Amino acid sequence: MIYANIILGKNVSIDPSSNVNNVSIGDHVKIAQKCNIYGSEKNILHIGAGAYVGMNSLLNGYAALLHIGECVSIAQNVNMMTHSGPNASPVFQRIFPIQVGEIIIEEHTWVGASAIIMPNVKIGKFCIIAAGSFVNKSFPDYSIVGGTPAKLIRNLTLEEINKIAPDSDVIKHILS
Repeated sequence: MIYANIILGKNVSIDPSSNVNNVSIGDHVKIAQKCNIYGSEKNILHIGAGAYVGMNSLLNGYAALLHIGECVSIAQNVNMMTHSGPNASPVFQRIFPIQVGEIIIEEHTWVGASAIIMPNVKIGKFCIIAAGSFVNKSFPDYSIVGGTPAKLIRNLTLEEINKIAPDSDVIKHILS
């Protein structure tokens, strides 16, 4: 592998068994063992400050933007892919074209173990993706989602939101 376009913030910890390429990694990020994290020269993968990526996770931002916000917690065995389909079979692609699209995970989101996040998905801030979920659509801020395919389980309560984001526009809007 040719390593290129690697921008590291301060106090970044990347286990030596992990591979990163075409990435911009913010301050105080920790990447555990056996992770593969890459963008492309055209699509630099971004990981925000304070984020954590658990062991055996694959963050594939080669085909489109993959953006991980600040303080995002990604558990082990998570797979995020910005393209998916029968890439070895142009004939099969006539029926099932390759899906290509960005993935955005906003700040303070928690992605549970073995979750799969597909192209064209945006997850809002302060969300929870349950372990083992297959996420093929977007969810707004403060969502708790799970399942295969992922569905909204519930939203964080006003009390929960007030504990994590006391100046939230959501609370101001609801209370006005």
